[in-house]
Amino acid sequence: MPSIFTYLTSEVDWCEGNFEHSAVIAEYYNTISNVSFFLLFPILLYLNHQYVQQRPLSAYSISFMFLLIGIFSTYYHVTLSYVGQLLDELSILWTVALTYTFWIPKRYFPGFIKDRTQFVWLVGFTTVVCTLMSFIKPTFNAYLLNSISLHLLYLTRQELKKCSNPRVHRIAAFMVMWWVLAISCWLSDKWFCGFWQRINFCYLHSF
Repeated sequence: MPSIFTYLTSEVDWCEGNFEHSAVIAEYYNTISNVSFFLLFPILLYLNHQYVQQRPLSAYSISFMFLLIGIFSTYYHVTLSYVGQLLDELSILWTVALTYTFWIPKRYFPGFIKDRTQFVWLVGFTTVVCTLMSFIKPTFNAYLLNSISLHLLYLTRQELKKCSNPRVHRIAAFMVMWWVLAISCWLSDKWFCGFWQRINFCYLHSF
């Protein structure tokens, strides 16, 4: 049985050809695309400096998680290892969990939750359960994360009903546009790989 750290032991192999541009990097373009995560770490802190002063814990936590996503995603696409896949997907899951604990308005809490502390425990417990399930079936993560994104889109729609600020609506529209583009690239790479390989363009996941 191969080691879970061994190259090409991941359950997921993206459409990009392996080792085509480097003898040590399995998916070259998927690897270098993670530069964006390393840039996001300082950029987010700089652009939100006023928020950082008021809420340093949430600002630094989320920025640090983006950095971790970049590190683990780089490792995953370099090796396509089983451990790399888990680290990549779980870092995204825990980042989303943190956003829930910090920013979901109290009016969306389940009825049996009385305050944010209880909500944090609920999110933490759910995230730990999902993490343990990931070790049993790693591909479960992808569908879980996409389900969470649908819930976040629903919450955004509910919040926009109460907001008349055109700038907020514009930002939300851009967010949805980028999400649709991202999920389209993700699904296309997984479901229509044969087509992209025929036209020699196998880099949608990196975008």
